[in-house]
Amino acid sequence: MNLHFAQSAKLNLIPVPAKVNLLPGKFEITDSLKVGIVKGNSTRVNKYANRFLSRLSGRTGLFLVYPFVQKVKSGDSADVLISFEKSVSLNNFPDESYNLKIKKDKIFLSAGTDIGILRGLETLLQLLDRDSTRYFFQNVEIEDSPRFKWRGLMIDVCRHFMPEDVIYRNLDAMAAVKMNVLHLHLSDDQGFRIECKTFPKLHTLASDGLYFTQEQIKNIIRYADERGIRVIPEFDIPGHATSWLVAYPEYASLPGPYKLQREWGIFDPVFDPTQKKTYEFFDAFFNEMAKLFPDDYIHIGGDENNGNQWRANERIQEFMKEKGLETTGELQAYFNTRIAGILKKYNKKMVGWDEILHPGIQENIVIQSWRGKEYLINAAKSGYNVILSNGYYIDLIQPAEVHYLNDPLSENADLTAEEKRYVLGGEATMWSEFVSPETIDSRIWPRTAAIAERFWSPQNIKDVEDMYRRLDVVSLQLEELGLTHIKNYAMMLRRLANSRDIKHLKILVDVLEPVKNYNRNRLRKHTQQSPLTRVVDAARPDAKTARLFRRNVDEFIHNGNTVLKDEIISRLKLWKANHSKLTGVIKSNPALKEILPQSENLKKVSETGLDAINFMINKIDPPENWKEKALGIIEHAKEPVAQTELMIVSAIEKLVKYVTQQKD
Repeated sequence: MNLHFAQSAKLNLIPVPAKVNLLPGKFEITDSLKVGIVKGNSTRVNKYANRFLSRLSGRTGLFLVYPFVQKVKSGDSADVLISFEKSVSLNNFPDESYNLKIKKDKIFLSAGTDIGILRGLETLLQLLDRDSTRYFFQNVEIEDSPRFKWRGLMIDVCRHFMPEDVIYRNLDAMAAVKMNVLHLHLSDDQGFRIECKTFPKLHTLASDGLYFTQEQIKNIIRYADERGIRVIPEFDIPGHATSWLVAYPEYASLPGPYKLQREWGIFDPVFDPTQKKTYEFFDAFFNEMAKLFPDDYIHIGGDENNGNQWRANERIQEFMKEKGLETTGELQAYFNTRIAGILKKYNKKMVGWDEILHPGIQENIVIQSWRGKEYLINAAKSGYNVILSNGYYIDLIQPAEVHYLNDPLSENADLTAEEKRYVLGGEATMWSEFVSPETIDSRIWPRTAAIAERFWSPQNIKDVEDMYRRLDVVSLQLEELGLTHIKNYAMMLRRLANSRDIKHLKILVDVLEPVKNYNRNRLRKHTQQSPLTRVVDAARPDAKTARLFRRNVDEFIHNGNTVLKDEIISRLKLWKANHSKLTGVIKSNPALKEILPQSENLKKVSETGLDAINFMINKIDPPENWKEKALGIIEHAKEPVAQTELMIVSAIEKLVKYVTQQKD
């Protein structure tokens, strides 16, 4: 273990800072704690430091005498002294580094910019600790700065609309783990989600009445800016364009009328790139949006255009021949170039999914790689700025470990030092086919905190078990910001059980996860109106109970730890007995009947696991045909039920194979 990690591992910090040096002693927190700004002038810092004090008071229950941050001189009696050089714009990715020194009687937080102070205050709050009599900060020296400048979260508000309160609480959570880009996906086949005064039919006809007013967007941008987070809008074109064309079918490649999509997938409607009026439309549209969104970047999507309408339109085909465009990909490149010129006219830089990368496109664009790291490598080698989202699709319900070990710049990346500079960072992507305002937080958090660490911390910080240890702590802390990823779990189970007593339902759902990748829609077709209140929606990604059980089984098989053996047996007995206790609850609640087979699966695999351990510890040979029967039970339990997966099955399979291999 390297020295830096050995020091950091004693703390509950996410992300782990660049440099940490633990010091002897502790700074005790009392009611008289005073925070003062010695140098620097920033409304951001004033507001953030006041929120810091409010959160500190909330965590400790202390009645702080000085609830507001004040300007002080260096010799004054403030306990926390803040010093920074300047207040900065978020454009151009300002310096976010900071230095934090905690001594027994004083805390010093300094930075070059006010953004660095915000990041340092989050670290200080994470350092809060306690014993039986007091709250304190561990004495420490920290020098910190991010590894990547672009550390984003994309929230899709199109497939299912996410109102302001969802955005606000997720902005707070992003700031808590030092993320700095909110990417709002504002248009798609299922809806157009922002007020447009130039073309009002976009939000009046193509949103079902669910959209952000411009005043709401201004408030979101202001709220994000106060937390050091920039807001980048995405307007998906030329494909994923159904909502646009519901409102303005005259810009489509084939005649309308069009209607909003209620299902998920890739659809044909696409803008006509051959008409002058199409570009006049976008010129006027982006003129308005460029004034509303102050950020340097506007995202144009550019992905998943199947080209069907272009191939079906004889006039468009003739245009392609005249221009020497042999493929629909080349026609889209023509379109992208025209749009990039419009954005440049309004002093904006274009961002797009990796399909927009083609010869001749402007060099100041940003490529968002979603199809694979080879697209990131190609973009960087071609001299384009690029961010990685492949491997950070949090809607795929993969465990935090998968995202955590996925690096925008892997150690063996085939890039020169100069080319690596084009890799700006990455974004977690929260597509909203299967989330509602009630469930979205559980799909974003806490796993996105692990992604935030990958974007911020040194590359060698990648101990998975310690990440999970710290993630548990930070997950609870995020609740104070209004996130619902923990509390809504029990609430949804109570609703499903129609009871306050959810003990036995929870025992089952604690070891279930939603099916991975895009299998949910393959197993049962969903639409925009489908309920998102079932067990599959309550079940959480990366179920902790199941993950710890799998880990315990692995360790028990390798070293025969008696304590682990007892824990494993206790769990298996609990699960075995649960089925009979849960059956009545399920049968009296129609919404739960679809998971009855899963409860039976849990019982049977638990019985199988208990048999296997009994054979192991008593050194008994399994009966004839036991292995075949056991593996049959396991294979059956691997099949999804009600779009959920039983996440202890792989561990039971290891026990069975271990005991039968020992015999062989």
